[in-house]
Amino acid sequence: MQINKYIDHTLLKADAQKEDIKKLCEEAKEYNFYAVCVNGYWVKDCYEILKDTDVKVAAVVGFPLGQMTTEAKAFETKKAIEDGATEIDMVINIGELKAKNYDAVKKDIEEVVKAANENIVKVIIETCYLNDEEKIKACELSKAAGAHFVKTSTGFGTSGATVEDVKLMKQTVGDNLKVKASGGVRDLEGAKSMIDAGAERIGASSGIKIIEEWNKNS
Repeated sequence: MQINKYIDHTLLKADAQKEDIKKLCEEAKEYNFYAVCVNGYWVKDCYEILKDTDVKVAAVVGFPLGQMTTEAKAFETKKAIEDGATEIDMVINIGELKAKNYDAVKKDIEEVVKAANENIVKVIIETCYLNDEEKIKACELSKAAGAHFVKTSTGFGTSGATVEDVKLMKQTVGDNLKVKASGGVRDLEGAKSMIDAGAERIGASSGIKIIEEWNKNS
């Protein structure tokens, strides 16, 4: 297992500056992570630094609350793809899901998928606000809308990824979609438990620590 290729090296802090983003990308190159995951403003910078490498650029959309208009999310997606992102991590409209306005939730995801123009779309369902029935429904809607991944968390909610949620999400989507565990995965033990539960990608700001622990144990 190449654990580095499970990791989206992530920096989504409100006070992130250009030097921080540059450092993120240099680390991603050095450790050969799968992708960097950043806010849309920094996508162009990341693309320039990483364009001659295997490291992808993922951009968050509708982040972190998900309650932007569908049109705004679609525009944000289109701009991120134009700037060099090949993966989009979007947040669903959690309120509409909980209100059982499923058509609105599905359309929201569909429009982002369309704007992403066949690039990868990961749907953040923000599990900390949902019961199991709602988590299952969010996964089913993501699948129906043509997304490629379901993702546990933004890392900005009340809690992050859990093994139980990853298992439930993987059981729901089967082989049709992949699962990304994100939020609170801070060490090798945590990363391995998520992978064992069915995660095929890990979103973490502690990617280097995970790799260093992995190398020490190899």
